[in-house]
Amino acid sequence: MAPRKRPEAQKTPEVVVRPKSKRNRSPRELEPEAKKLCVKGPGSSRRFDSGCLWAGLASLRVPPLCSSIVRALHQHKLGTAAWPSLQQGLQQSFLNSLASYRIFQKAAPFDRRATSLAWHPTHPSTLAVGSKGGDILLWNFGIKDKPTFIKGIGAGGSITGLKFNPLNTNQFFTSSMEGTTRLQDFKGNTLRVFASSDTCNVWFCSLDVSVKSRVVVTGDNVGHVILLNMDGRELWNLRMHKKKVTHVALNPCCDWLLATASVDQTVKIWDLRQVRGKSSFLHSLPHRHPVNAAHFSPDGAQLLTTDQKSEIRVYSACQWDCPPSLIPHPHRHFQHLTPIKASWHPRYNLIVVGRYPDPNFKSCSPHELRTIDVFDGSSGKIMYQLYDPESSGIMSVRPGPSNNKWEEAGIQPLGSKMTSYSSHAPPSGTSTPSSRSSPCLCSSM
Repeated sequence: MAPRKRPEAQKTPEVVVRPKSKRNRSPRELEPEAKKLCVKGPGSSRRFDSGCLWAGLASLRVPPLCSSIVRALHQHKLGTAAWPSLQQGLQQSFLNSLASYRIFQKAAPFDRRATSLAWHPTHPSTLAVGSKGGDILLWNFGIKDKPTFIKGIGAGGSITGLKFNPLNTNQFFTSSMEGTTRLQDFKGNTLRVFASSDTCNVWFCSLDVSVKSRVVVTGDNVGHVILLNMDGRELWNLRMHKKKVTHVALNPCCDWLLATASVDQTVKIWDLRQVRGKSSFLHSLPHRHPVNAAHFSPDGAQLLTTDQKSEIRVYSACQWDCPPSLIPHPHRHFQHLTPIKASWHPRYNLIVVGRYPDPNFKSCSPHELRTIDVFDGSSGKIMYQLYDPESSGIMSVRPGPSNNKWEEAGIQPLGSKMTSYSSHAPPSGTSTPSSRSSPCLCSSM
């Protein structure tokens, strides 16, 4: 009898698991792999000092995966990312674009150093610049037409403050060492004198304008601050500081909130509705050195101050009594240079300031460059340092306006030359930027 065959075991079909291609994997699945690839062993990268020019460049050359603007938009659309995360992605995208910035244009219209700068509120390629001799230039670097030039009085006519009239952008306000705060047009006509000292020993150092409240505020070199309406009527004139008022700023959201900075080493916060005298301030913020500027952030929630030595401070508007964020930074004061004033970027939570290397600064390195430094407004970390060998002078940054098409920032000039930075070099033989050009910087040396 033939032996019975044992039944063959049923074969289990083989299942071949193929790894997903990178194209088919979700960002969450790719993240661990990306982290592995980004990990470097000890000694695989150089350590950079925060004071060195290449610190910002090295850290931003390859952005982390989480900074992808496409990924941030995708997560926000799915509801997995909050608005601050999306805003951070947009900010990181802007920081990455700074690597492509190069000098775009230069101009040397003055025989003395430039002292003030204001960007046109509706034309992002147009700015007004004032000089130590009282000259004023309206410069549209987007066209080849000859700039509008208003001749000043020369010595003693330094333009200390410059603002476009928000109600009529063909006019502008100026404060000057001539002893006046006035409204002018670009034909050289004085339309209204808001304040006049009538003496060569008193002059005006700063001004600001509020379109909501229809007021003009100006400060002088002996500590007085004057509030006027748009018709030129004086509302009050009080001595709010012991020494020169270097800067006045109205809060962009709460226009009744005023900040004044002075060389008496204080910044004071005032409610314009409750000013009764020099002691009626809401808060006094003492500093260790004289203060050059106090700027409210675009959302009005923070106050940025710059002293005349090596310190930038960020205060929270809802907690004035809390210790501020301190950012060490070399920008020491020198009599023959326009004071360096840190400013906010108009769209992102970034601080932009020019660097004046100081050998006594604790992190100063040999042959340190005169860069334009960009700090994160929340952490105080340096994010980027902009430098071009063709413009090696000392810079004082002045961010400019932004609109739906493009945005730009400017450098408050420190010398007779002005320089325009752009992320795209113009075509050979032309000097007109494209209407789609990326953010640019205008500077002086």
